Amino acid sequence: MLRSNPHFFHMMETEMSPSRQDEHAATHAPASPARSRTGTQSIERVVGMLRVVASRGRRGMRIGDVVTVSGLPLSTCFRMLQRLELEGLVERDPLTRKYHLGPLLYELGLLAQPRYRLSELCDPALSQIAELTQDTAYLSERRGAESICTGRALGDYPIKALALDVGIRRPMGVGAGGLAILSALPEAEADAIIDANAHRYARFGDFDLDLLRAGVAQARVNGYAFLDSVATPGSAAVGVAFPPEHPVAAISVAAISSRMDAGRRQEIAAIIQREVRVICQSMNVGALAPPARARLGG
Repeated sequence: MLRSNPHFFHMMETEMSPSRQDEHAATHAPASPARSRTGTQSIERVVGMLRVVASRGRRGMRIGDVVTVSGLPLSTCFRMLQRLELEGLVERDPLTRKYHLGPLLYELGLLAQPRYRLSELCDPALSQIAELTQDTAYLSERRGAESICTGRALGDYPIKALALDVGIRRPMGVGAGGLAILSALPEAEADAIIDANAHRYARFGDFDLDLLRAGVAQARVNGYAFLDSVATPGSAAVGVAFPPEHPVAAISVAAISSRMDAGRRQEIAAIIQREVRVICQSMNVGALAPPARARLGG
């Protein structure tokens, strides 16, 4: 069950008692712009910290890694993580000392899950693509200026390219799925996302802005995205975004680089495009489309 604040009912009693009416009125008075902004900044910082912890997927993060990725002082990270742990939003493994996403997020996710069914809709297509190509098929979904892996299917080829795990999020453009989504967006929106993520791309191997912009341009010509040994050395991938009118996701196939010559990547792109057409016929585009201008950041 969802955790509750043990002081919640006492707080409600105190606030609503006749002797505290003035305090109750002050509590419900319109917030000043300064106070409102401070509250907003606190929320942004908490969400940012959760994204940092989530960025390593199930592997977790030590406090030093959190400091490096977040850019915040050690003391600030430590205080935030302590509080998030008390609230059940993160938990610390006593053996590895790594922080992981906490049980409260899982419990809240169970309530939110019925609204987000794209991964279930795409599961048959991922399995079919993995079977036909014998390589690893991924589903990536857009989240603001990032893409997150929400599905994966493994092919039978003995050497597998496992660059992503379900739940891993990256700046959009890192990986063939994110690059496919980026290249399918209007040019101005794609440029805004690249600018928002500019300081983050350098953390991923040989990634740089020139390479990214060239990949976007080439993907628009080809109708599919392709990356080879960029974020993951020795691994290449092809990605196709969907739906065409307002892309919210992409399916990609990753393999060792030697299996991705020009001819085979076109064959794989055609396989993905065929399955994507089936998905687009089934999906409720209106329900899955994000707001026209999702907030950039993260």
